[in-house]
Amino acid sequence: MEVRDSNGNILNDGDAVTVIKDLKVKGTSVTLKRGTLIKNIRLTSDAEEIECNAEKVKGLVLKTCFLKKA
Repeated sequence: MEVRDSNGNILNDGDAVTVIKDLKVKGTSVTLKRGTLIKNIRLTSDAEEIECNAEKVKGLVLKTCFLKKA
């Protein structure tokens, strides 16, 4: 299974990604701003989702269509 970012680059465990759009995080008052760097991602069984820890929020699941490889 290949996991790809918004530009079509292949993502692997441990990669760093950048958010390409402001994202509101459900259940919190936090907004991930455009350009936020997220390090050390983990791939899931779904090719369109990754798990990660952001600076203020732990245990996030993000869609790969809102990310680009850093």
